[in-house]
Amino acid sequence: MENYYFFFFFFFFFFFFFTISIMLLLKYFLSGRHRRNLPLPPGSLGWPYIGETFQLYSQDPNIFFANKQKRYGSVFKTHILGCPCVMISSPEAAKFVLVTRAHLFKPTFPASKERMLGKQAIFFSQGDYHNKLRKLVLRAFMPEAIKYIVSDIESIAKDSLKSWEGKLITTYQEMKTYTFNVALLSIFGKDEVQYREDLKRCYYILEKGYNSMPINVPGTLFHKAMKARKELAQILTKILSTRRQMKLDHNDLLGSFTGDKEGLTDEQIADNIIGVIFAARDTTASVLTWILKYLGEKPSVLQAVTEEQEGIKKSKDKDGVEKELSWADTKNMPITCRVIQETLRVASILSFTFREAVEDLEYQGYLIPKGWKVLPLFRNIHHNPEIFPDPEKFDPSRFESAPKPNTFMPFGNGTHSCPGNELAKLEILVLLHHLTTNYRWCMVGKQSGIQYGPFALPQNGLPIILTPKSS
Repeated sequence: MENYYFFFFFFFFFFFFFTISIMLLLKYFLSGRHRRNLPLPPGSLGWPYIGETFQLYSQDPNIFFANKQKRYGSVFKTHILGCPCVMISSPEAAKFVLVTRAHLFKPTFPASKERMLGKQAIFFSQGDYHNKLRKLVLRAFMPEAIKYIVSDIESIAKDSLKSWEGKLITTYQEMKTYTFNVALLSIFGKDEVQYREDLKRCYYILEKGYNSMPINVPGTLFHKAMKARKELAQILTKILSTRRQMKLDHNDLLGSFTGDKEGLTDEQIADNIIGVIFAARDTTASVLTWILKYLGEKPSVLQAVTEEQEGIKKSKDKDGVEKELSWADTKNMPITCRVIQETLRVASILSFTFREAVEDLEYQGYLIPKGWKVLPLFRNIHHNPEIFPDPEKFDPSRFESAPKPNTFMPFGNGTHSCPGNELAKLEILVLLHHLTTNYRWCMVGKQSGIQYGPFALPQNGLPIILTPKSS
């Protein structure tokens, strides 16, 4: 009997201590403490504070990323815009960060952009607040909403093209004006006209500081940008005050933000309006610039797009009277849509996106420290020859079949993907319709160069001369 009790207590205490040990071990691993012994990804952090910012933004990003990947592999560290970063360059890694483990990586930008856009902008939000903002933005930018402004966008496109006739223009600069006007229309509706010049003046100063170091000293780009941002917020407050006094319903983005049930503060609205202008303007203008370059270099592709657009025009102008484009017309442009897709892939305007690790994480045996930026490299994925054969070749036909999941992400992926992608495609399609059916253009100067700062662009912003076909 004594032996029985001895074995019973021995087994009990053994099981108790074994269970406690397993729980402590699990807690140790789940807490991430074991990760402290993991190595950082290979790579270089460059100069103190500056890091490798200048190397990234002063050369072909394809070369910068390709050299890093060739030397260190698909996961490597660097330091840009004042932030230590881990860069990842595979579809699986992008899915890990943006979709399956998205809750462990909060959206972020370098400090300079965060302060200029505002910390309450949709880019940096998470959880219920982000879901609420995304719902409000989608309400204004979903197809059911933007289909009613096709004619307004068409008017902006036709006026823009008319103003370029017979002149030597810088394509990128003019496209920025076009996309800025469309952005203001989608945000403020018809009200934007009376505020356009003030908004434009302030925003143009603000944008010059987006990629500057966050040094708020008089005379620096960052200081000037922050002053412009303050003035921009004051203009938005004035617009909000006027709308509240009039008590009218508006179907634009500002109307979506100011609904009685939304409960957003003026500061939150200002942060998100500035953020939407930022997201809607330069990227779309860059895509349009590259489209004109690629179409100018590929006569057969230009002819196919032109024939498609002329077919739509003829079907509408049966009585000899030019009729407005409809939403249905823009959904019947498959060749032009493939050109847009291929441009987004080859040019990869959004080379990467910023996320920040909310805790110490392990990925492929490496430590990603809490607070470090994590950048999925869309450009590397879009130019991977195993995914897109002959990746440097401009070939819209490759999109006759849908790409594999997580291999084509021009608008990001997951819950933080761009909610304005339908508006961007719409304004591109509308402009291309009138451009290809009514105009021809000639590129001027050197055609092989590329400039960076921060988006990759044709040399000198693609100077062209635009002339009406009728002449």
